Parts: sequence; structure tokens; C-alpha cells
Amino acid sequence: MRLSGLQREVLSLYRSCLRASRKKPADTRPHFESFARAEFEKNIQINKKDFAAIEFLVRRGRRALEMYSSPSIKDIR
Repeated sequence: MRLSGLQREVLSLYRSCLRASRKKPADTRPHFESFARAEFEKNIQINKKDFAAIEFLVRRGRRALEMYSSPSIKDIR
């Protein structure tokens, strides 16, 4: 199955979130992983053809990833 550019972008963001969680302390890593999973699952019902909403969520996700990737953030709830 071939993925569209937007689908690849969403998967790339998800993988980036999981990679960033590996840089966090081992005891809080599951918190970051479950947070990322919950955020993606929260928006899973969005229509695949609603490009504006998906692009908005990807931009918002990238900003959140940038913020949570900061070494000063040790835990998330």
C-alpha cells in the first residue's frame, strides 16, 4: 500500500515522538510514549480527506515535540 505525502508526514511525526522519548529518563519514558500514543489516537477519527485539519494537527504536533524534546523536561503527565 502506497502512502500519501501527508500520511508519511504523520507517521514521521509519530516516529519522531517515539525517538524523542528514548532520550528521556528510563523511569519516565513510558509516560512520554503513552502521551504520544494518546494524542494520535485522540485524532484518529478525523476524515483522511480533511487536509487542513490534518496539516494543522501535524504543525501543532511538531511544535509540541520541539517543546517536549527539551532536555529540561524530564516528565509528562
